[in-house]
Amino acid sequence: MSKHKHTQHDHGAQEPSQDAPRQDAPRQADKRDDANRVVIFDTTLRDGEQSPGASMTLEEKLEVADILDALGVDVIEAGFPIASQGDFESVSEVAKRVKTGSVAGLARASEKDIDRCAEALRDAKRPRIHTFISTSPLHMKYKLQMEPERVLEMVASSVSRARNHVEDVEWSAEDGTRTEFEFLCRAVEIAIRAGATTINIPDTVGYTTPAEYESLLTRLREAVPNADKAIFSVHCHNDLGLAVANSLAGVRAGARQIECTINGIGERAGNAALEEIVMAMRTRPDALPFHTGIETKLLTRASKLVSAVTSFPVQYNKAIVGRNAFAHESGIHQDGMLKNAFTYEIMTPESVGVAKTALVMGKHSGRHAFREKLKELGYELGDNALEDAFKRFKDLADRKKIVYDDDLIALVDDEIVNAHEFIKVDALMVMAGTHGPQSAALTLDIGGDKRTHQATGNGPVDAIFNAIKALAPHEATLELFQVHAVTEGTDAQAEVSVRLSEDGKSVTGRGADPDTLVASARAYVSALNRLMTKRGKTKPEAMQAG
Repeated sequence: MSKHKHTQHDHGAQEPSQDAPRQDAPRQADKRDDANRVVIFDTTLRDGEQSPGASMTLEEKLEVADILDALGVDVIEAGFPIASQGDFESVSEVAKRVKTGSVAGLARASEKDIDRCAEALRDAKRPRIHTFISTSPLHMKYKLQMEPERVLEMVASSVSRARNHVEDVEWSAEDGTRTEFEFLCRAVEIAIRAGATTINIPDTVGYTTPAEYESLLTRLREAVPNADKAIFSVHCHNDLGLAVANSLAGVRAGARQIECTINGIGERAGNAALEEIVMAMRTRPDALPFHTGIETKLLTRASKLVSAVTSFPVQYNKAIVGRNAFAHESGIHQDGMLKNAFTYEIMTPESVGVAKTALVMGKHSGRHAFREKLKELGYELGDNALEDAFKRFKDLADRKKIVYDDDLIALVDDEIVNAHEFIKVDALMVMAGTHGPQSAALTLDIGGDKRTHQATGNGPVDAIFNAIKALAPHEATLELFQVHAVTEGTDAQAEVSVRLSEDGKSVTGRGADPDTLVASARAYVSALNRLMTKRGKTKPEAMQAG
């Protein structure tokens, strides 16, 4: 299990003069009035995990919770405790683990949900119950099948019950942007009167625009008599690609909490991306005079970890954390960059934790140097985990001419993802070539019992997957098989993603290895392990919140 270290805070950069050295001048964020402080509420572990194909084990959730806490996230929404025993245990363990931020659990407007949520948060230093109910005419009629007055009664009773358990209660008006304004005002007023300390007005289906959303929140805060007694929050989905823009519009209207996820993962097209929101405020304090407590130098690290544990690759041109975010290929751009980096970069790569890739380790490097390098990259491994990672590193160094930082990150992330799996790849031998059929002799470690099978297929990958099916029978359908190289060169490590689907449940597995076929086997087995975990999870009716 790795733990991610804090680094010193590095606030935003003011635009330098033409001849100024390229650096990040500290912003005066900590000296500003707290009225401009924006609370970051991260729901990667709850809404993010609801992404089709994204499912995390308990150990992976704890890894993500560690990096979120190190990032300085104010509120970590850990899950939906009533959903399953696994979800309850995840929220409970995250609650014990988080040292600095608040830990929130999600609950529908029912006594069982709220009580179960409170129980899961029992050991949290700063517990928050986040309860919600739909308020739009469409949702009330077809989803809840309730009359509006009954919904208002449930708002009052659910918030009151939550407040009896904890002091910090958040209430959400699901489908808030499609709710009739007068009814929304009544619901918000009742929620605050019942004890809600945070009021969330989500754009549940990603329908609104920045101007509409800013107007709605402005009018709402003006119309509700007790609005000053609660923090208003925004939770925007990205169906029209406006989640970040809408979130920032909400802040301009007076909201002081933003709900978001690492890499913008979430239901359908996802949520507002934490890294984009934070860096927008940090880079443009003239237009967005707000600040957060986020340690931006950990953003890239957090992005890579979430990508690894969910097996969701980050698109190359993704803002802030994409592989191409600080790459310049155009000759005109390169010329400008050489003369003054700020000609084409509005923030430094270092400000978000992007270091220049360099040859840092080799086959003669020892354990101490390896441990120190991992610390530089944000990892602190226990003795057993370090030993396992070091063995894989030595093997990698024997097989690769150049070992880059990204190689080490892929290696350690793969170790984190696969360390606690019930089924593991033990050995693989493949026969391939122009004359088929191709064959694979595979040995799997299944709960400590090693089993071997030889299978044929239409190509080596098909043969490997057939061997896995024979050793671990299942009816899952292969939906995705994707390969990309971690670094340049013909000896680069391969990262493989595999998505399996079974009975409406979709999971994604990931594997990394210099041998593409080994990485393929590891990825398929990783997906199979996740499918086994997901079989035990249920999804309550009307689970979506925001």
